[in-house]
Amino acid sequence: MASVTTERLVQLALELAGWDAAPADTSVQFAGTRISHILAGLDVGTADVFMARQLGYHAVVAFHPAGFSGPVWEGYRRHSDQLVAAGVPPDEAMAAVAEGMERLEYALRRVNAGRVASVARILEMPLVSIYTPLGEVGRREAQRVADELSARNSDPTVADLRDAFGAQPYAHAAPVPPGLALGAWGDRAGQVAVSYGAYHHPDYAIARAYFAHGVDTLVCDAFALDDACRLRREGVRGTILLLGEHALASAGMLPYLRHLRAQGLEVTPFSGIVGDDGA
Repeated sequence: MASVTTERLVQLALELAGWDAAPADTSVQFAGTRISHILAGLDVGTADVFMARQLGYHAVVAFHPAGFSGPVWEGYRRHSDQLVAAGVPPDEAMAAVAEGMERLEYALRRVNAGRVASVARILEMPLVSIYTPLGEVGRREAQRVADELSARNSDPTVADLRDAFGAQPYAHAAPVPPGLALGAWGDRAGQVAVSYGAYHHPDYAIARAYFAHGVDTLVCDAFALDDACRLRREGVRGTILLLGEHALASAGMLPYLRHLRAQGLEVTPFSGIVGDDGA
């Protein structure tokens, strides 16, 4: 049977995203070689690492970082790139993400980033975290669904967009259905932008920047209720469609699982990955 190293597991994810280098939220927490049986999940804790060791897996792959050693909040800067791609001027895009980056930096200074990694080290269980590269893969997949809907339907509603996502295995199998943080199901979908793969979901400033520059519907995994209420109070026009973390994270993880299996590796999804057909 084929086998890989933990470094190769990271490289395979970067290949899918088309990236040359791994961001700070994507790293090897405990290195390993001759890996052929992998346990992969959205969230991995200490008990999961112990379970993997007990069950005979060779490595654990986590989507959300199971540890980090660099400024992971820098990943939030990717929101500015996505804003610019949607038509927001670069200076406005950076202004929209500045406060969110600072907020994350302060919050992450309180996080015990070495907890899960230390258990992996004690158990000698190879552990890898791969976040924003696979988040970007999921964002592109969701954008593809939105773009294909627009290509075959000249004036789709937000409900049509919801149904298009519902036909995808990662959304159909998600335990939480799509919801709205802003707008109504009967609204025109119009120009759709998917905001994901930037370490943390968009906030008030980012959503307002999208809507101020021609985006009609913003698709993301989650959106803070306080920010949604503020947009409503201010009468901001636009729709925010929430697909949930299970759906969008799985949209990025499923191509990765298929990529690993194409290398001849055995992969078992758990901890929130939905829609996997085992192929």
